[in-house]
Amino acid sequence: MGALDWLVFALLVVGALNWGLIGIANINVVETIFSFSSLLLKAIYILVGLAGLWKIYKVLMAK
Repeated sequence: MGALDWLVFALLVVGALNWGLIGIANINVVETIFSFSSLLLKAIYILVGLAGLWKIYKVLMAK
């Protein structure tokens, strides 16, 4: 597993845990930590989305 794959994995874990906490307890950890910068917050959400797209691409290309 290369560096990009590890980064994608980390972003997907962060995203999954954040959405799980939003669903269970209405707590948005990413927003709580990065609320000082709406630009940074948006960038993190975009990176998590791109990580998901990259993972989908890798899974589909593995077949």
